[in-house]
Amino acid sequence: MTKRSPAETSSTSPLTAGIPTLADIRDAARQIDGVLIRTPFLPAPRLSRLTGAEVHVKYDNLQVTSSFKERGALVKLLSLTAEERANGVVAMSAGNHAQAVAYHAQRLGIPATIVMPKTTPFVKVEATQAFGAKVVVEGETLAACQLIAATIANETGAIWVHPYDDAHVIRGQGTVGLEMIEDGPELDCILVPVGGGGLISGIAIATRALAPHTQVIGVETELYPSIRAALDGVESECGGNTLAEGIAVKNVGVLTLEIVRQCVDDVVLVSETTIERAVNAYLTLQKTMAEGAGAAGLAAMLADPDRFRGKRVGLVLTGGNIDPRIAASIMVRELARSERIVAVRMTIPDRPGVLADIAETIGNCGGNILEVSHHRHLLSVPAKGASLDVTIETHGPDHAREIVAALEARHYSVQRMDPP
Repeated sequence: MTKRSPAETSSTSPLTAGIPTLADIRDAARQIDGVLIRTPFLPAPRLSRLTGAEVHVKYDNLQVTSSFKERGALVKLLSLTAEERANGVVAMSAGNHAQAVAYHAQRLGIPATIVMPKTTPFVKVEATQAFGAKVVVEGETLAACQLIAATIANETGAIWVHPYDDAHVIRGQGTVGLEMIEDGPELDCILVPVGGGGLISGIAIATRALAPHTQVIGVETELYPSIRAALDGVESECGGNTLAEGIAVKNVGVLTLEIVRQCVDDVVLVSETTIERAVNAYLTLQKTMAEGAGAAGLAAMLADPDRFRGKRVGLVLTGGNIDPRIAASIMVRELARSERIVAVRMTIPDRPGVLADIAETIGNCGGNILEVSHHRHLLSVPAKGASLDVTIETHGPDHAREIVAALEARHYSVQRMDPP
């Protein structure tokens, strides 16, 4: 992909021309200084051991609304005139942009209406309402929400605050890249989650100007490959339930796509399973909360470790607004994938003492029984038998095999029920 760095200065206003410049991003940094948290950019040794690269993480999940979106939202709101503020603002978002606009609109005394899709996790809807915004939950997709928001703007005169295709929003998001370059070591590449492209556009502009040898690589979920498809000149096939709903965008921005074409080195796709693994790695190794979209950069490293092995990589942890129930489910699923939790099914004789013998066998091997399900009335089970499902906590694959072998040595027929 051809890269052309946007000039830092221009004979016309860069915001009138569309593409923000490094000077615009630096101006945005001055505007948010002392208002937003300058989030830490720190080495992550445990992620480095996991991936084989030297990993550094930008923790923008530590903002008040747990997302980088505050940057662009605040810069956009600060650009409004007194009359525009009085008319209020309207936005559409799956959650993080919604919370950011609601929070800073409340701080600045600006009325805010947020349109959110029906699929938005309740934790994000509730948080947006808590920041004082009027929330309209309508539409199945962000595209549908955008139409609803546009209607509200036309009817009320409210200012439309686009989540990504806006020069003020882009220069606000670009402060993430500015801080990474100023605070961290020289990087070989920066991995950025991509939805509509606002964040990667701002980061790429700053990086091309200040660290031109650092690659900027976007990461999309396979279910919503909007920018990748646009770059390839093909129609995108988007849809499905994704853990990374924050980057589940069907329609990329006109402005952001142009910046991506000019300044971004590559855009890669990651699977839902790999996103799950990345969320779990942040939780268990870094002891920090990452939503699916926020973990996309790490997912790219897990999906293609050879590409990043030995390199110095910057990850943007863009947000931590994940439903606690989903986070708990991911951790249990990853324990199953690593065989720290193993489920087995046995057909056993229906007589006294069998359950006790099985429990003793597992206990003698050091396994911990988490759950037992006993079925006598299934037609697939012999009339004098029973089906027994046992979920066992183990130390890992070798220990799991040891327990299964011990049960088989006791003449039980054991079937592993491994996760996909």
